[in-house]
Amino acid sequence: MDHVLSLKCLICGKEYAPHEVDYVCPDHGNDGILDVQYDYDLIAQRISLGDLLHSTDHTIWRYKALLPIQPDSPVPPLAVGWTPLYRADWSAAQLGLKHLWIKDDGRQPTASFKDRASAVGVVKAQERGAKIITTASTGNAAAALAGLCASVRQANVIFVPESAPQAKIAQLLVFGSTVLLVKGSYDQAFELCLLAAKEYGWYNRNTGYNPYMTEGKKTASYEICEQLGWQAPDRVFVSVGDGCIIGGLHKGLKDLLALGWIDRLPKLMGVQAAGSAYMAQAWANDEDVLTKPAIQATTLADSISAGLPRDRIKAMAAVRETDGAYLQVSDQEILAAIPALARGCAVFAEPAGAAAYAGLLKAVGEGLVSPDERTVVLVTGSGLKDVASAMKSVQQVGTQPHYVGPDLGDVRRVMDGISFIPGE
Repeated sequence: MDHVLSLKCLICGKEYAPHEVDYVCPDHGNDGILDVQYDYDLIAQRISLGDLLHSTDHTIWRYKALLPIQPDSPVPPLAVGWTPLYRADWSAAQLGLKHLWIKDDGRQPTASFKDRASAVGVVKAQERGAKIITTASTGNAAAALAGLCASVRQANVIFVPESAPQAKIAQLLVFGSTVLLVKGSYDQAFELCLLAAKEYGWYNRNTGYNPYMTEGKKTASYEICEQLGWQAPDRVFVSVGDGCIIGGLHKGLKDLLALGWIDRLPKLMGVQAAGSAYMAQAWANDEDVLTKPAIQATTLADSISAGLPRDRIKAMAAVRETDGAYLQVSDQEILAAIPALARGCAVFAEPAGAAAYAGLLKAVGEGLVSPDERTVVLVTGSGLKDVASAMKSVQQVGTQPHYVGPDLGDVRRVMDGISFIPGE
């Protein structure tokens, strides 16, 4: 791992050798988020655009030379990464845009973006010989860890709020994880996980704490740019909860810029639920995220519900350093975006994933997006993660099933009252 120079504290700038610290800067406690620093000259000697052009590995491991793991470390067998980037011409036309793509990370092995971080987390844990890996999650990161651990027979302990959607809890149990349902919020589950990990010596996969999780998430930026022929888009819309995903996208884009593989950074557009808008508030009011107190988070988009975003330093830098913006969308706007996205692009998203599309709709309505810009919306999780919300979304837009008896006459009765509009 000689291409990793150090782990740099984002608060004080102090740098540590990778073996010196486990997770955070000792001078700043749990807030001392570290960032992996690379020797890009050395990386450039080991991987090129030509190498990728001829690579037959269509997972995140095609970028292994850009990740903070040993070259010979075995990787989990699940096919994580290289999710489709769909050109969404019909939706673009409806919005008055010329260039729109949807990146569907609901197509990951456990149906969410979080597989990227968990894959790297499992490798790092096994490099250290960890017997047990743990994480706290609203559901997706937990399911991702559970699935990746199952693929390599790795024991794990999961902390999730008992209010997490049943589909996500079911994944954890099916994969054989030890599941602790916390009678409290995600933030309380996170703190409890930190305490338990220290108590028992477990390897901690938590985002906004373990610096290597950002490195797994940054692979989405590599894929977006490669899938667009190494022409960086103008804007990327992504939902934000803890802030690790948008921070990871930023890190990946900076990697590519440092290597000369892209010539500019896209504007990163963070989208938050109005009931969990810590980052949007801090950005709008120019607040210091190190001193801004936690808020009370309430939203049906459980995957982005966070009263105190754990990766808030990286999340703020991602928007400020790319001249992007933070947007707030209501739960009603999020629900409306689920069928809008599905009917326009055939991508079925859970609320947190659809929030990014709701953010695009709001940005277009406010004139923040130029028609000529090349825009990507990152969908972070499958709608099958939260079927209850999907049912609410179709009810909200007036879509419902028709009940018929087992005879053609009843079918005629229903069909006589339906008008099909070409192209709809």
